[in-house]
Amino acid sequence: NCISDTSDTVSVSISPNPPTPAITASGPVQFCPGGSVTLTSNSPTGNLWSTGATTQSILVTTAGTYSVQVVDGFCISDPSNTITVTLSPVPPVPTITPGGPTTFCDGGSVILTTNAPSGRIWQPGGQTTVSITVTTSGSYTVIRSNIFGCTSTSLPTVVTVIPLPTTPTITPSGPTALCPGDSVTLTSSSATGNTWSTGATTQSITVSTAGSYWVRWFDGSCTSDTSALVNVITNSQPPTPTITPSGPTAFCSGDSVILTSSSPSGNVWSTGATTQSITVFGAGDFWVLVNDGNCISDTSDTVSVSISPNPPTPTITASGPVQFCPGGSVTLTS
Repeated sequence: NCISDTSDTVSVSISPNPPTPAITASGPVQFCPGGSVTLTSNSPTGNLWSTGATTQSILVTTAGTYSVQVVDGFCISDPSNTITVTLSPVPPVPTITPGGPTTFCDGGSVILTTNAPSGRIWQPGGQTTVSITVTTSGSYTVIRSNIFGCTSTSLPTVVTVIPLPTTPTITPSGPTALCPGDSVTLTSSSATGNTWSTGATTQSITVSTAGSYWVRWFDGSCTSDTSALVNVITNSQPPTPTITPSGPTAFCSGDSVILTSSSPSGNVWSTGATTQSITVFGAGDFWVLVNDGNCISDTSDTVSVSISPNPPTPTITASGPVQFCPGGSVTLTS
């Protein structure tokens, strides 16, 4: 029947929603694990990301779909455009298989082979082959990449190259130009671990034949380079000389005989003379040998010289006066 007074007025106002933000990516939104992309809202303030972050930019490292809204007081904008981040697949981790021992002596090598069928790069070196030949110490890996640019790295294979021991030297005990029947001792500078060209394993060897001799040293791990060669030569022995006497070798005191060697040079007599011939005045046994500057001949046959003593000087006895008249005589008796 009746109408009340009008109530207090309630004013209702409607605030406009903030503009819908837009997202910009700092780079590709598909990347390999470990990569990232920065997503940035064009609104400097009031951002509310689908991750819950409220900064203007977020760093994304995982796959997903990302959006942002802007909150302005009580109002919130429509969601921005979405950006989908995708992680590219990583190739399987490659393996390395050595073709032999990975610890070896200097001068050796080992072949390393990977199972990566493609996209391989060896480190160090940068080779792209399936196998590499390694001659130096180091830690070797292979990196495998795929069409997405993602990589995986093998476990390292450590190669150790052992340096060679010091090359030994050889010291001869004397001249290395030998005469028949002579020898020389060759001694290595290494007390142990020697292997000679003759097959001997002692520190010293005694050599009596011509040849080129060397030695190597094994230190228990590696064998040294071969020593410098020692060349041993053998010279021929001069022929045994003969002695020719100039006359009888038995003669009276005061006489002499000349003994002549068949060798025109290099003679050494038992008297010490070095001429081809010697004059002998006294009794004795005489021989000669030849020294040609390299070797000495056998000694010649001995020539024995003997001296016969002169008879005693006689005396003369007269039977009477040695002065007498014509017709007389005297007898002289020895």
